[in-house]
Amino acid sequence: MVPSRFNTIVERKKVSSLKIGFFDSGLGGITVLSEALRRLPNENFVYMADTLHVPYGTKTPQEVLGYVKASVQTILKEDIKALVIACNTATSIAVAELRKEYKFPIIGMEPAVKPAVEMNRANGKRVLVLATPLTLKQSGYAALVSRVDDHGSVDSLPLPELVQYCEQLNFDRTELFNYFNHKLSSFNLDVYGTVVLGCTHYPFYKEILRELLPSHIQLIDGSQGTVKRLKQVLSERNLLASPLTTGQLQEGHVTFLCTSQDKAYVHKMERALEIYAEHEKIYL
Repeated sequence: MVPSRFNTIVERKKVSSLKIGFFDSGLGGITVLSEALRRLPNENFVYMADTLHVPYGTKTPQEVLGYVKASVQTILKEDIKALVIACNTATSIAVAELRKEYKFPIIGMEPAVKPAVEMNRANGKRVLVLATPLTLKQSGYAALVSRVDDHGSVDSLPLPELVQYCEQLNFDRTELFNYFNHKLSSFNLDVYGTVVLGCTHYPFYKEILRELLPSHIQLIDGSQGTVKRLKQVLSERNLLASPLTTGQLQEGHVTFLCTSQDKAYVHKMERALEIYAEHEKIYL
């Protein structure tokens, strides 16, 4: 049962005026936000980055849980109708606790291991999951792999430094090629059919990875599945916004927030969305 407070908010305001909240430790969730802007063009969004504590992938679970809960309290001031935890690490640690505390829709993320395994069933190729160290250490990740990996075909590789590259908007090709070559040097890439980008920061580097990896390897991440689930849940609860009406905020509007209240970082988030949209050839 949805709490009366949430019902009251929805009744008091038109659904079209309520926002969809997005949360990540930094810039990574922008890759998911970009997908949401494309698939939910009538919605408005608020995106919060926990810039005081990024990156999460090297923190303890207890620290991350506290950071997420505090940030969600801030996002709630924006009158949201749903929340996307656009971070695999934060999802694995905090989403269950958040769902106990709040009854509005909360959509989490997990590495796209299941579709990757299914893609490779016919060809017998292996799956390589790239993620943060903390995501790979969580029991939820081990349970996910155990549940879907019938033939022991999934391998994992932590890439903690890649989050920092992204946070710096560092796309220096030489530096990134050297980094990936070093990290992947012990893997025989010929035996892999799919690489899973298991951190929302990592899709910023899809183009570099496509150039570096053998052409037969497919790259996937969880953005499409997450936004598809978000749209489904909003539809089930009659929370999808209608097309633009007179007096409504411009559809597709994004409000950017960060825990450090740093205006320069807000501009960085706006720029990161532009960069990713250009990479994906999505015209917002």
